[in-house]
Amino acid sequence: MTTPSAVACAAEGVLLAHHRPNGGFTNPWTGAAFEARLGGLLRWWFVDRVRNPPPPDPDPATFPRARPGFAVPRAAEDGLSITWVGHATFLLQMGGLNILTDPIWSTHASPLPGVGPRRRVAPGIPFESLPPIDVVLQTHDHYDHLDDRTVCRLEARDPGAHWFVPLGLGSFLRRRGWHQITELDWWQEATLGPLSIGCTPAQHFSGRLPWRRNRTLWCGWSLATAGRRLLFAGDTGYHPEFQQIGQRFGPFDVALLPIGAYDPRWFMKPVHMNPEEAVAAARDLGGPRFVPMHWGTFKLTDEPLDEPPQRALASWCAAGMPVERYWQLAHGETRDLPVEASR
Repeated sequence: MTTPSAVACAAEGVLLAHHRPNGGFTNPWTGAAFEARLGGLLRWWFVDRVRNPPPPDPDPATFPRARPGFAVPRAAEDGLSITWVGHATFLLQMGGLNILTDPIWSTHASPLPGVGPRRRVAPGIPFESLPPIDVVLQTHDHYDHLDDRTVCRLEARDPGAHWFVPLGLGSFLRRRGWHQITELDWWQEATLGPLSIGCTPAQHFSGRLPWRRNRTLWCGWSLATAGRRLLFAGDTGYHPEFQQIGQRFGPFDVALLPIGAYDPRWFMKPVHMNPEEAVAAARDLGGPRFVPMHWGTFKLTDEPLDEPPQRALASWCAAGMPVERYWQLAHGETRDLPVEASR
């Protein structure tokens, strides 16, 4: 297991562009600043929504569900299996390891039980049905991605799992009893058994409390084994580094890209891609199989819950991309990539 230093990428003390001089982090690209200040929230909630009420959502009971088909206890080392739990939570089976991404099994994305955005569709895998977990990939600290209750449940169930987190998040896990933690900066890499893990740039922000904004980093993750490569892009707006991510960590067989939580656009554009931007990101990455995520589970913004995948598929086809490389999963659905189908 390699564990790079927190600032190994900074040559001779030169501060990286996404590191703030006085501590914390920022998006280094023009037009990427996001300030979720009270005035913007009030405009959204009490001006935009009054003038243009959000359209109704479909009944979540109509959303397709599937019986998971992952291997128990683990898949073969040369396998690649993806099961969507919901939102940004996946069970990945790769390199003979069971990997969770941004795990949340709670009914609400909130610091308090029963408060905040409510889960509209039950987890695609019941928590008790999970196989033994070897690795957890965490992208940032927001409540719909880093869930305290799930973290504690996993610690009681799989205390030997190894967490990979962006800079600054290790202390959160250590306070909850975790010991096997690797913190990485953008572009850094580590290995665990046959798995190579890369920390990729994302355009977002962090902070579980208003006065702790951007003190911890946000990121995506690349995974590679012999002959298999996958990108879990995290929670992100569209940024100029997707092509570089593909060149440095790819070519990817599969990319898990967020497509939801984008309206109103004037407010959400810096931190959440809309479906058309997600398709552009997939093309920047070199056109891997595209798995849409970050939709249909929690109601976070104003677009209808079922709109993101409709727009994503339409944009994918309009871009001339092969429809068989668009992998829209139902909650609980498992998709396997055959060995002969790599790239």
